[in-house]
Amino acid sequence: MTARGDDGKRLSPEDARRQRPDGPEQPCEMIVVGSVNADLVVRVDRRPRPGETVIGSDLVTYPGGKGANQAVAAARLGARVALLGRVGSDGNGEFLRKALAGDGVDLSHLAETPGPTGVALITVGADGDNSIIVSPGVNALLSEDDVAAAADLLASARVVSLQLESPLATVVAAARTAARVVFNLSPPAVVPDDLLAVCDPLVVNEHEAALLLGEHGTPCQQATALLALGPRSVVLTLGADGAVVAGPDGVTTVPSPSVDAVDTTGAGDAFTGALAWRLAGGDDLATATAFAVRVGAASVRSPGAQSSYPYQEDLETL
Repeated sequence: MTARGDDGKRLSPEDARRQRPDGPEQPCEMIVVGSVNADLVVRVDRRPRPGETVIGSDLVTYPGGKGANQAVAAARLGARVALLGRVGSDGNGEFLRKALAGDGVDLSHLAETPGPTGVALITVGADGDNSIIVSPGVNALLSEDDVAAAADLLASARVVSLQLESPLATVVAAARTAARVVFNLSPPAVVPDDLLAVCDPLVVNEHEAALLLGEHGTPCQQATALLALGPRSVVLTLGADGAVVAGPDGVTTVPSPSVDAVDTTGAGDAFTGALAWRLAGGDDLATATAFAVRVGAASVRSPGAQSSYPYQEDLETL
């Protein structure tokens, strides 16, 4: 259940953390190294064809970025989580920092950098699916030096969660420092074998799996083939069909609850943030994945990425 104050009202993650017996000074359970973006979202009845113009909804700005999304997803569930990243010296940077602080994310390693904050241009169709273009802004400046400066923080965490909206060299440096790496190969790209080798798990969707494997049979066959590439374990996400887990103990299929999708933006990040937190808490991979599938399903029921992410009590009906 979500923590509540004496008046019965739900506390923010930040206020709830202040009331914990262990206090906010305790080490973070997980660290997220990654991007912080302003999501500029327009809803359309259908996406335009090349050279075509369509009329959309009013533009709405939401807090986003794969790194920030994963951190917020975990924090709303109760995690002590820190974010290593960069925001720009513009209005979007201030907006995003306030949003992250409001959800209780530790921002001691979120640097403000001269330049534009990252922006994602998102089109959401009538079916809730989305198309996204990311302008990295100062996310592209997150460096190996930033990782070195946060080495003690990274080494103290039970899990470090990584994605690819930050420079690959920075991601590799963070992976070398971490005790356990949860790596989401998104946006999809070719990565070095030594990064794959420390993933526990490698998290990919069907499109990202196809980059590594090409066309390769059923989801269970794909998960097995991905494991053969070198990661310690694999989670293949399947949207409304749940996920497949592959590891030393074999392959497990994890179903998803049925929900009416309004907006799938950030659902993969909600899943990965929840997965990393439960792994940091000691869950085995199949159990953590089953929980993360519920979180991902809950997140598609309302618009936006972080704005749609559930608290513990929101999962009771799934």
